[in-house]
Amino acid sequence: MSTAAEFFCEPEVSETNVRALFANAPLCFAQLDARGNIHALNSALRQMIQESSEPESSRFADLLDPDIRSECDRLIQNMFQGKCGSFHLQSSGRTQGLAAMRWTVWRVQEWNSPDGALAFGEVLQDRAANEDRLRQAMRLEEAGRLTACVAHDFNNLLTGVLLYCDLLLSSLQGHEARKYAEEIRNAGTQAAGVVRQLLNVARPGTPQKGLLPLNEVIEATHELLCRLMRDKIELQLRLDPQLGLVRLDYTQAQQILLNLVLNARDAMPSGGQIVIETANCEIDVLQQNRRATRMPCILLTIRDNGTGMDAATRARIFEAFFTTKGGNGTGLGLVGVHDIVTSNGGLIHVESAPGKGTRVSVLLPLAAESTEKVCITPTSSGPQQELLPLT
Repeated sequence: MSTAAEFFCEPEVSETNVRALFANAPLCFAQLDARGNIHALNSALRQMIQESSEPESSRFADLLDPDIRSECDRLIQNMFQGKCGSFHLQSSGRTQGLAAMRWTVWRVQEWNSPDGALAFGEVLQDRAANEDRLRQAMRLEEAGRLTACVAHDFNNLLTGVLLYCDLLLSSLQGHEARKYAEEIRNAGTQAAGVVRQLLNVARPGTPQKGLLPLNEVIEATHELLCRLMRDKIELQLRLDPQLGLVRLDYTQAQQILLNLVLNARDAMPSGGQIVIETANCEIDVLQQNRRATRMPCILLTIRDNGTGMDAATRARIFEAFFTTKGGNGTGLGLVGVHDIVTSNGGLIHVESAPGKGTRVSVLLPLAAESTEKVCITPTSSGPQQELLPLT
């Protein structure tokens, strides 16, 4: 058996292999002479030049911004005079039609001639787009803080309303107007529950994992989801009454549900149907010995009959800042969902096609037996979490 040293340290590397690597690398390379002329370039750089608005040039400096071309010539001269071994230059690509690039140029004395150099170009992402994404993320964070403050103040006002309502009820014993005061208190209680849910989403704390009944999370969030639906959108629940438990934080479970359902809503501008389903299931897990074992799981499915997505869009939905909603989206919701699911040992799969809707399937491991359970109790202050012994 070969050792690591034998595997990584070959005694000789042929020039043929080096040239094959140069030609076929997916990165941009150019071979230069002492005057900065291009003697050879690989296919990746050739394709980029051909796609640009400028004709192919024989000088390396012509691939850069005009204001740094003389600096490039000076640095190449210094390098071949032995004043430096390599140098870096960054070009915005704003004039010659190429992408923004960071170039590294170094002298190669062993390749054909002592007067050769190699230039490596790394494509940079658009700086303006990155700054816009950063501002968008900062606005989202600020909006979350503002939402938490408003919800907290509004909850304090509701507390006063409910206290005075209790005083009013105590003075209306046997009065026919008592039923109207009870309706006011019920509406205030529901409003307090909505505020609590909003606070949980806008200001999540450290995840507190426990054995969680996913059906109860869905039922507790159902009213909030209905309020967030547009006209002509029907929200259906198809929950397995024998659903097992998952080990998950309540707020994280709610975040998964809210993001997936609201994405489905946004895909149906003219109305439609959203179905939330749960079921017990098993999946085959391939072990290192290539033998499959059965793993019990909980399946959460959110499907809609909206506009759907093509394959190119579907391949990018879990990329940070990627969104099809323009200025109305941040491109962070599905990234958060993916992180929550995978960090809890789960899987997420998306099926979609243009005009045929979308089906998102979330698989979470079925929790093992335990003496603790997260109980979700709809009280006057909304869903709460408490640890109760299993009976």
